[in-house]
Amino acid sequence: MAQDRENPQPQAKPTAPRIDLRFSSNALLLSWRQWAVAGIIFVSALVLAPRIGERLENFHPPEDYRIPYDLSNDYWLFGRYARQAAWRERTLVIGDSVVWGQYVKRGETLSHYLNDRAGEARFANLGLDGGHPVALAGLLRYYGGDIVRTRVVLHCNLLWTASKKHDLTSEKEFRFNHPTLAPQFVPSIPCYTEPYSRRLGYAIERQVPFFGWTNHLRVAYLAGMDLPSWTMEHPVENPLTATRLPLVPADEPPLHEPIAWTARGITKQDFEWVDLDASLQWRFFRQAVETLRARDDKVFVLVGPFNEHMLTDESLKTYAARRRTVEKWLRREGIPYAAPAALPSDLYADASHPLAEGYRMLARQLWEDEAFTRFAADSPSAP
Repeated sequence: MAQDRENPQPQAKPTAPRIDLRFSSNALLLSWRQWAVAGIIFVSALVLAPRIGERLENFHPPEDYRIPYDLSNDYWLFGRYARQAAWRERTLVIGDSVVWGQYVKRGETLSHYLNDRAGEARFANLGLDGGHPVALAGLLRYYGGDIVRTRVVLHCNLLWTASKKHDLTSEKEFRFNHPTLAPQFVPSIPCYTEPYSRRLGYAIERQVPFFGWTNHLRVAYLAGMDLPSWTMEHPVENPLTATRLPLVPADEPPLHEPIAWTARGITKQDFEWVDLDASLQWRFFRQAVETLRARDDKVFVLVGPFNEHMLTDESLKTYAARRRTVEKWLRREGIPYAAPAALPSDLYADASHPLAEGYRMLARQLWEDEAFTRFAADSPSAP
């Protein structure tokens, strides 16, 4: 017994509870019911937040409104404005900066003078600065879903086929406008070299309205930054009261000085036109038309206005031939269109942008065109 006390037998250590190492780093474990509730809350936020945000945001566009230049990448705002204009039975004038009006104020654009000739507000400016056909096709597909059974004047600017760079078929990398609206995987754009991880993010973002809405908040209110970055830059400001860029600003001045192309010292150009059969931009222009027609929209195509005075004789011949090709396609597809004669030389600011008096003359040419008159007469808002 004494020996046992001097050399006690070791006691068995208590067995530690078994831990599932799969969850060892989590501070909180959820049951399947809790996961279901969390999933419902998450999906509800994705669906409802943009709708609630739209109701809370003050947006009442006046006549002759155009999306501010600094909000050109706010595609959610484009969709909202298009929806409002369609509900008000406006005819949407959609195109690039020629429709938007780079060299004029918003009260001097094509849509303004069309309204002036109509005697009422029947046309809405849905121009997108830098909106080449590849971008417009994506814009209509992903953000124009509410443009349904309405009237659309779609601008066809053949300047986008004037070179491989304009056409996005150049093999040399360069940054082009609105890459997030372009196809991210198929078809391949030779000059587009974004990492595939970023392309995947773009593809997901434009499919989910919640991400379009958060991008709207970044662009319109947070100077293009995400919320954490913005709060670091503005530590004492309340992001809920931030008003960086007004959705309906006072009338913007012309983006560029409104003077004729000859006064700028621009010389005649000999463009290296891309063959239409191989043109990416022409392919996507036709895709944009088909997207609208598939939604039962009534489409009218405006070909031009192009500054033919700026072309060399040889380049003018090529341009005239491709314009005839475009017109032939429009006739074959049964799409009403107008290809008005070139404006006087001094009414152009560059290769395709008219000055204010040029837009006035173009609106008059359209109202004198029989096809456009029939198209406008069928408008629901026509007297």
